[in-house]
Amino acid sequence: MEADTSVDEYEVVVVGGGPAGQTAALYSTRLGHRTALVDRGGGRAAMMQEVHNLIGVREETSGNEYLGIGKDQLEEYGCELHRDMLTSCHRTDDDRIELYGNNATYRADYVVLATGFNDVRPDPPLPRTGRGLHYCLHCDAHMFVDKSVYVMGHAESAAHVAAIMLNFTDEVDLLTRGEEPAWSEETAAMLQNHPIDVIHDDVTGIQNGADGWLQAMEFEDGTVREYKGGFAMYGAEYNNGLARELGCDSNDDGTVDVDDHGQTSVDEVYAVGDLTPGHNQVPIALAEGAKAGISIHFGLRDFPREPEIVDEAGPVRSEEVPGIPDDLLEQAVDFHTYD
Repeated sequence: MEADTSVDEYEVVVVGGGPAGQTAALYSTRLGHRTALVDRGGGRAAMMQEVHNLIGVREETSGNEYLGIGKDQLEEYGCELHRDMLTSCHRTDDDRIELYGNNATYRADYVVLATGFNDVRPDPPLPRTGRGLHYCLHCDAHMFVDKSVYVMGHAESAAHVAAIMLNFTDEVDLLTRGEEPAWSEETAAMLQNHPIDVIHDDVTGIQNGADGWLQAMEFEDGTVREYKGGFAMYGAEYNNGLARELGCDSNDDGTVDVDDHGQTSVDEVYAVGDLTPGHNQVPIALAEGAKAGISIHFGLRDFPREPEIVDEAGPVRSEEVPGIPDDLLEQAVDFHTYD
C-alpha cells in the first residue's frame, strides 16, 4: 500500500457493481450498515443491449441504463460508490478485511464478492456483441424464434445448446470453426438424429446490415450462410482472484463455493451472482444479493443484544438506540419525509 493511499472504513464492502453486487449493497445500506460498493466498471450486465426476463423493466432499457438507475438509488440511501480496481486483499490482525485498490484501501468487517466472470470470446471475425453475437441462451433465445441461428463451439455445451435451439427454430447450424469436436459419441449420435447442420469450415467474414445486426457469415469453402444471430459457447473465466487470496473454497469450474445465503467457506466473506454456481440470470443475481445482505445484517446488527453482553453491561439504555449510524439515520429520515 502506498504511503499516501487513503484507508476507508466500512462495515460492508461489496466488490462488483452488477445486479448481484448492487442488490447486496442496497440491502446492507438500508438495513443500517455503512456500506461501500467498489466497481471497476464494465461487466456482463453493462454489455446488455436490452434487459430481458426482468419483470418491471422494459426491454428497451439497456444494461448501462439499468445499472445507472441502481447506482443512483444506492447513493440516495447512503451507500458510498467507488470506481476502483482492487488488486489484492488480506485479513488483518484485528480480524477485519483489507482490500487494496489503485485509488484507496478499503477496510471492512464483511466483504461481498460480486466479481462475476468473463465469457471466453472466439477468435475474429465475429458478429457484434448483442447484434448477432450472444452468450446467454435463456436470456436471448426468444429473440430468434423462427429465425436462422448458429451456435459456435466444439464442446458438449455447444452441441446441447444447438439442440435446445430447435425448441425455437428449425434452422440451426453448429459451427466448429475448424476445431476437432470434443463431444462424446452419445452427443454425436444426438446431433445425427436432430436437424442440425454441423459446419466444420472456419468463418472468414461477417456481413452486417445497416443497423449493425448480423446478416450472414462467409466460410472458407466460399459459402455464405444467412443468420439472424447465435451463441458462442467457449466457457467462462471466473474473476475469483480475491476469493482465492482470502482462502475461499472453489469448485472445479472456478466458481466460488457458497451456502444458501452466499456465505463462503471463510467467515465474513460472501460471494454472489455469476461468481457462484447456478444460472447466470439477472433475477437470480438480485435474489442472491438480497439474501447475502440480509444474512450480513444478522451478523452485524446491535439488537437484540446477546444475553452475555446484557449480563455484563446491563439493560440497553434508551440513549443507545436506534442502532443505525447517525449519518444513515439522518439520510433515511430525509428520504422518507413526506411533505
